[in-house]
Amino acid sequence: MDSFWDFFKPEELVRYGGMALVLAIIFLENGVFFGFFLPGDSLLFTAGLLCFLKIPGIDVDLLTLVLSISFAAFCGYYAGYYFGHKTGQALYKREDTLFFKKKYIYTAETFYKKYGGMALILGRFLPIVRTFAPILAGIVRVDHKIFFMFNIIGAILWPSVVVTAGYYVGSVFPNALNYLNFIVIGFIIITAVPVVNNFRAQAKIKKENLSKK
Repeated sequence: MDSFWDFFKPEELVRYGGMALVLAIIFLENGVFFGFFLPGDSLLFTAGLLCFLKIPGIDVDLLTLVLSISFAAFCGYYAGYYFGHKTGQALYKREDTLFFKKKYIYTAETFYKKYGGMALILGRFLPIVRTFAPILAGIVRVDHKIFFMFNIIGAILWPSVVVTAGYYVGSVFPNALNYLNFIVIGFIIITAVPVVNNFRAQAKIKKENLSKK
């Protein structure tokens, strides 16, 4: 990598660290609270695209790539679940830092209240929610069997859709790599919209509550 900012570029990450780095990032981003800023969807899409192109370091078949990422995502969710289970409500009292904001917990909580257990599946496709949903599940003590079911479904579905999409785009558009930066930006915008809307809704509710006092 030529600069620090390359760490946030999915293609540079894949080329630099190959499968090992991809799996480590997916594990951290799927449940370790300080991993929320790491690339998720864009990294999976890029991995799928580079998998088709047989880039050194990730020159494996599509099924192996999807299953490997599914395993990392599955384990990441369990790390988040047990962290939330152990810390409990204390996490709500934690002071905001560079790597932790209470509003992220509230975002996951709102999403969870709206979709229930399905939030553990749907949340895989949303940044921040993906990281904090399993932590919240641990805090509210979601039954282990239920958590296992939703975890394994989401862990398989998420990379199956996003990685395969990248692989397919690579097979249909041979020059897709030349436009990867634009594709990544598109991913970031599309996945960020629901999260931003949730932040705005929370801010509006908080403002209304303050005006009533």
